[in-house]
Amino acid sequence: MVSFDSFPRHTANWRRRQLLGAGLAAAVATVGGPALAQDKAGDRVLRVGHQKGWLSILKSRGTLEKRLAPLGVSVRWIEFNAGPVQLEALNVGSIDFGDVGEAPPIFAQAAGAPLVYAGATVPRPGLEAVIVPKDSSIRSVQDLKGKRVAYNKGSNVQYFLVKLLEKHGLKYGDVQSVFLAPADARAAFERGSVDAWLIWDPFLAAAQKTLDARLLADATGVVNNRAYYFTSRDFATRNADVLRIAIEEVDGIDRWASKNQTAAAAELSSILGLDKSITELYLSRARFGTSSVTREILAEQQQIADTFFELKLIPRKLNLLHAAPVDLIASRP
Repeated sequence: MVSFDSFPRHTANWRRRQLLGAGLAAAVATVGGPALAQDKAGDRVLRVGHQKGWLSILKSRGTLEKRLAPLGVSVRWIEFNAGPVQLEALNVGSIDFGDVGEAPPIFAQAAGAPLVYAGATVPRPGLEAVIVPKDSSIRSVQDLKGKRVAYNKGSNVQYFLVKLLEKHGLKYGDVQSVFLAPADARAAFERGSVDAWLIWDPFLAAAQKTLDARLLADATGVVNNRAYYFTSRDFATRNADVLRIAIEEVDGIDRWASKNQTAAAAELSSILGLDKSITELYLSRARFGTSSVTREILAEQQQIADTFFELKLIPRKLNLLHAAPVDLIASRP
């Protein structure tokens, strides 16, 4: 999954954005009615929120609709520009299913959203990294000490930074954090006002291809960097069969991409509006596969949530089991 997630600077922003989500829900209902859980015939509806990426490919294939039709389930698609906005739409009842990175669901859960993890990708540590200018004197992670490091606050790369520094004997406070969203961070990186940039694909591949950035370290051996698919507690309770098929179909796209990387890169290039060389680089280090969420995967998210609480990015400690899939809750000892 390609993630362009932009994360809130503080969990309190969620409340403000809930109002924006409510307006979005009303607009969606006006143009097509997908804010309703059923269509006029009483059949079930799966309302899929998606960013440009894997779910866009799934939409173009039409295979999800074919799988769900015998169950009397239709599919409605709503495109968003970021994962957090999808979670806002979920919170106000506008969608039932969506894709997101590691960090946004933690902020959503901290703000009381009724989300449930529906699926997770395999670990993809190669898709996030810290980069430096080609001619930088920074040659090792230890050289980041005292340097200006740009990244999106409250994102998966902030967690990556904490763990990367720990692995190399440094503390989080040993670097000068510069909180910037990807577009602003790229501009700062390009003009030399920051020394390093932590970023994820395809922004990472774009920086390597167009700015000649040098990769200092990726997340291999540091963090897993999964992507997630989410739903609401109510929808998960009533539609386990639908969610199972949705995750199977997403995994089908993953398996196709793993065997057809040239074709997948071309399709993503068209969807994202990026040069094919960028999507080819991105896919060359991707890992493919999506499955249901296990206790072990939730434990990974728990570590991220605990780190964000220690950094005072969320106001309270979380129990990730509160966002566990219905079958995991049912199997609890």
